[in-house]
Amino acid sequence: MTDREAWQQDVVARVRKLQKALQEQEIEGALLVQSADIFYYTGTFQNGHLYLPVEGEPIYLVRRSVERARATTLCGRVVKLQSFRQIPALLQEHGFKLPRTLGLELDILPVSYFLQYQKLFPHTQFRDVSPIIRRQRAVKSAYELELLRESGRRLDQMLAAVPGLVELGETEVALAGRLEGEARRLGHQGLVRFRGFNPDFFMGHFLTGPSAAEPSYFDGPVSGPGLDPSFAFGPSWRRLAENEPIYVDYAFAWRGYVTDATRVYVVGRLKPELERAHQVALEIQQALLEEIRPGKSPASLYELACRMSEKAGLKEYFQGWQQPVRFIGHGVGLELNDLPVLAPGVEEPLEAGMVIAIEPKFVFPGEGAVGIENTVVVTPSGARRLTNYPDAVQILSGRN
Repeated sequence: MTDREAWQQDVVARVRKLQKALQEQEIEGALLVQSADIFYYTGTFQNGHLYLPVEGEPIYLVRRSVERARATTLCGRVVKLQSFRQIPALLQEHGFKLPRTLGLELDILPVSYFLQYQKLFPHTQFRDVSPIIRRQRAVKSAYELELLRESGRRLDQMLAAVPGLVELGETEVALAGRLEGEARRLGHQGLVRFRGFNPDFFMGHFLTGPSAAEPSYFDGPVSGPGLDPSFAFGPSWRRLAENEPIYVDYAFAWRGYVTDATRVYVVGRLKPELERAHQVALEIQQALLEEIRPGKSPASLYELACRMSEKAGLKEYFQGWQQPVRFIGHGVGLELNDLPVLAPGVEEPLEAGMVIAIEPKFVFPGEGAVGIENTVVVTPSGARRLTNYPDAVQILSGRN
């Protein structure tokens, strides 16, 4: 079987699984527009609307590029769409009855689209299918897991390139540019998908010293100052100095699939309290790796990490300074914020095939951030790492 044949088989199975879920929920069809969801159910993405009936073959109504969509779609018919107004007529023209209940991605769908759909389907009841889709996507197939393994291998290579790129006195943004160039050479697709409204996100963080403790909008332990207030995220114009943490947190996107990892480097030596905090983060990571398995409650894993940080006397620095995030891990896959989330109140148990980035971190005001992040897959026997670059703080020479 060729790679394309295996991929097509996987995509068709995803469509059939969604159709079964729609049938169970008494939803007659789903109309999808979000890029990750369309890619998941077709194997491609172009500008259009994907209609998945509860039974039968999907139809992909494409505005542009129809030719590209026809060449790359792995499941369903591709039909040219010129305007929103054509959607009902095209569905009927290709043998579909207009659905009485229609699923939409209501977590991300623009209001302007929703209002259009209301006009086009005046007798239709709309239902939110985003939870169904996100739960399905949380459990990866064997084909997806192999793509994620390759993504993790390439992320390891990216992290291994950091020592040769670091230069004392250089700006964070210049150092980030060197590393991001290496990522592109390794096959990083550039885009890291992040679900939500205003999720403004770039490839990751290359932060030095107190930059990693700078508060901002991003829902993560570390945000970074950015270059200016228009995008207060990631590296700044600050220059690297000796004996301060170099915080490197990047996602690697390979053929659509994302892995995520963080490492800490230093030119010289970290302060003892930062070294100790990093060691505690490694201990928390190890405890989580030993506990992750099918059936485990995500909330219990978060609580375990919190207890360990408190026992170490580091609670006030754990997962962010003053505004800590309330999670210790997040799903990854087609999006950087896939399900599940290892957070309080999340009791739906882990399943084999879920892929999670676990990230115990400590942020010290005026000093920076330390900690670890690795992507793991939940297997029937426990957690297996997909990112394997050494976890210890890396001591660098800092060429001049």
